[in-house]
Amino acid sequence: MQAETDSRIGKDLVAASAMPLVLAILNEGETYGYAILKRIQELSGGAMEWTDGMLYPLLHRLDRLGFVEARWDSPENGRKRRYYRITPAGSDALQEQRRQWDVVAGTLRNAWRSFEAAMAPMTPVVVG
Repeated sequence: MQAETDSRIGKDLVAASAMPLVLAILNEGETYGYAILKRIQELSGGAMEWTDGMLYPLLHRLDRLGFVEARWDSPENGRKRRYYRITPAGSDALQEQRRQWDVVAGTLRNAWRSFEAAMAPMTPVVVG
């Protein structure tokens, strides 16, 4: 019987990936907080479940940095929502974040290959 693994992502990795993830979602188009939370859950296959307390401080920080702009809107028969969109500076930051994550992901892939090679059982060579 195989042990079940915990598919949740650790806090440090969630924190490190938060900015590029939210910027990438906003790069898809203007949206509001709850929709961002749902998109994160969808993109991660449920492995990343953020709370309001994680998202809104980040959105405020991105706004202060000039990476997003926010506006209030009240859809017909709906409640007032704050909508966020990425700015040109946010698009630039997203490109830089992607470059950095590509380096990190490539380095990890190389490390995993090295780990797997070291763990592979020795295969006897048949001389013949």
